[in-house]
Amino acid sequence: MKIGIVGGGSIGLLFSFYLSSLHKVTLYTRTPSQAERINETGVNLVRGNLSECRKIQAVSFSAWRGTDDIVIIAVKQYQLPGILAVLKKQPLDSMCLLFLQNGMGHLKLLQDIKARAIFVGTVEHGAVRDAPNKVSHNGAGVTKCAVFKGEGKLLSELSSEAPPEFSLKVERDYYSLLVQKLVVNAVINPLTAAFRVTNGTLLENPFYYQILCRVFDETAEVLELERKEEYFSNVISICHNTQKNRSSMLKDIEAGQPTEIEAILGYVLEVAEKKQKAAPLIRNYYTLIKGEEIQGEGLRSG
Repeated sequence: MKIGIVGGGSIGLLFSFYLSSLHKVTLYTRTPSQAERINETGVNLVRGNLSECRKIQAVSFSAWRGTDDIVIIAVKQYQLPGILAVLKKQPLDSMCLLFLQNGMGHLKLLQDIKARAIFVGTVEHGAVRDAPNKVSHNGAGVTKCAVFKGEGKLLSELSSEAPPEFSLKVERDYYSLLVQKLVVNAVINPLTAAFRVTNGTLLENPFYYQILCRVFDETAEVLELERKEEYFSNVISICHNTQKNRSSMLKDIEAGQPTEIEAILGYVLEVAEKKQKAAPLIRNYYTLIKGEEIQGEGLRSG
């Protein structure tokens, strides 16, 4: 299968490395310099004490022409508008697209894409990009995908042909799949970014844990979650299993970069407004992170 992967961040490098063992992979990067480096040295993956390098074809995304069987979009949600503008310049009638963004704010952007099929997914792996051609795989997980619109034959083929150490699981309902990840992101990411702590600290500090519980309750009320206890157990389990990890939102804040707060808490606030539900804690942390983003802009411009 010919697989295109858009985005040279941690997830793009991770998927490129593993999928290239069984498929023809092309990695589309934002900058020509990253593509040149990967073409020269390959993609290096570090896992524990092991390090392995694989040769992968990389080109600048500006050169994308839609010749892949499936394209995996592995960029941040706020980068999607620019990516979609390029995608729409090519005929997509025979193209299958898989979007791997946090939150659910991006769904409205996918509605008018006229592709053969659109899939969405969530990634449970822990990964950090150490260099333009190097990624550390810090926590093994699973990628869960579902059909957003169109037919799912190619997604099933991708799942069945994935490397055993990098499984892709096909779910029946995209909304349930994304809501489960949204709840996790809505609770863990903003709080770790606000308090500048690792995921596990939200459980270890009794006062942070109280706030975690309240933010979860508010999120559950807005989204009208059934089986609330299962969702809460999942949040606690992920906090525990990734206790030493720093969330992607915390890393973005520390780097003075934009975050995915709009796709996560921004989406929850949109739902709250439509349902006329109060969400004061969610609005508080949404506003706090937006303020941090402005501070980051000042650091970058300074």
